[in-house]
Amino acid sequence: MSGYVIELQAEVNTEGIDAHDLERLAHRALEAEDVARPAELSIVLSGDATVQKLNRDYRDTDAPTDVLSFAQSEGDDFARPDDVSHHLGDVIISVETARRQANEYRLPLQDEVAHLLVHGILHLLGYDHELTEDEQVMRAREDAILGAAHHH
Repeated sequence: MSGYVIELQAEVNTEGIDAHDLERLAHRALEAEDVARPAELSIVLSGDATVQKLNRDYRDTDAPTDVLSFAQSEGDDFARPDDVSHHLGDVIISVETARRQANEYRLPLQDEVAHLLVHGILHLLGYDHELTEDEQVMRAREDAILGAAHHH
């Protein structure tokens, strides 16, 4: 039970996406943020329909989006026994929206999904970008984590 458990589920065709690379990236993001171990994270590679439904049900926004984060620990700060893994939550990425954005930005799909994953993980860990300065901090963390990925 040492370390991080990353569960990745793909509900859609993930052609052009390296799931193992995403798992490694998620590990690196948790390490970079000094997330207490053991911890678990779920990543779901989904489609617009699913993401739109979640967005509508939980965020009152009836539209697809690129990434949604659902933290498990909101209001759940009980002391946990040391050997119990802390479930951080779920990052749900719409592969369809990611594919459109990747085309638009002329990026490989993997790069776009990697960015969305890190963005989603940072949201789970409490970052937000409502304010400009918060957005700058968050973007700097994203760049640091993604930059590290490109140098391996």
